[in-house]
Amino acid sequence: MHTDGVSDQVSAGSLVLVETRELRYFVAVAEESHVSRAAERLGMAQPPLSRAIAQLERRLGAELFVRTPHGVTLTPAGETLLREGRAALSAVEAAERRTRRTAAAEGRESLVLTAKAGASSELMAKLLDAYAAEPGAVPVEVVLSPPGHQAVMLRDGRADVAILHRPFDDLGGFDTDTLVVEPQVLVVPAGHPVSTVASMTVAEASSIPGLPRPRWPRLDGSYPEGDGPELRDLTQVLQLVRLGRTAIVLPESARATLGDGLAVVPLSDAPPVETVIAWPPHSTSPGVAGIVDAAGRL
Repeated sequence: MHTDGVSDQVSAGSLVLVETRELRYFVAVAEESHVSRAAERLGMAQPPLSRAIAQLERRLGAELFVRTPHGVTLTPAGETLLREGRAALSAVEAAERRTRRTAAAEGRESLVLTAKAGASSELMAKLLDAYAAEPGAVPVEVVLSPPGHQAVMLRDGRADVAILHRPFDDLGGFDTDTLVVEPQVLVVPAGHPVSTVASMTVAEASSIPGLPRPRWPRLDGSYPEGDGPELRDLTQVLQLVRLGRTAIVLPESARATLGDGLAVVPLSDAPPVETVIAWPPHSTSPGVAGIVDAAGRL
C-alpha cells in the first residue's frame, strides 16, 4: 500500500484506489465502533459518512463491517484494512511533517535525531562527530525526550533517525543497524547495603526496600501508578539515586560516566541491551543514508 496521498489496494485481481480521506473515515468508524460517533468525531453528518463507507466496500469488493443495532464490528477484511490503513495514514502524516520541516528550512536538508535524555551520550557524540566529518553532511538537530517517545517521533515525522534500545523500545516497522550490545546493571547509592553484592537478579533488584524504581511519563504526560519518583530524564534520576531515593537499571556502559556517589551491581539474569540506530524504511533522504553509513563505521 503506497502512501503518497492516494494508496493502492489490490482486490480480485484489479487495482483499487483508496483515498487517504476514505481511510480516515474508515479508521474513525472502526475505532468508534459506531457510525454516529465517528461522524461526530470527524465533524460531518452521518449519511455522507455511511455512503462513503458503503462505496469503499463496493470498490474493494469486501464487507468491512458487520452492522448491528448497537453499532458495527470489523470483519476479517476490515481488521486487515484497519491495520494497513493506520500504517498508511501514519506514513502520510510523517511525510507531511518532514515536507513542512524542509520548507521551513528554505529547502535546505537537515536531520532530526532523537534519543533518550541522558542515555547513550558518549555513543551519540562519536556518531555525530563521525557524520560531521563526512562530505555532504547536513546539520543535525538532536532532540532529547523521555523514554518511549523516540519511536513515536520517528513514526509521526518529527524525527528522521532515532537511537533506540531493544528490548525496551518498539522497533516494529523500522530499519535498524546495531551499534552496541551490552549487559544491564543496577545503579544504586554508594554505601547502600546492596552496593557491595557481587550480583543480583532482576526480581531482587525490583524489591530493594527504600529504593523504588523511577516512573517515566507516558505519551500523554501522565505517570503510571507506583511508589517511585516521577522523572523525565537521566540527570534527575542519578541525582535521586545519590540521595538514596531510587535505583535504576542501565546499560553497562553507563558505568564509565556515573561519577561519585553511585555504585553498580551486575544483573545476573537481565537480557542484554541492544542499542540501535533506527530510521523509516521508506526514507529517501541522503542525510539519513549518510548518518546510517557513519553509524555502521563506528
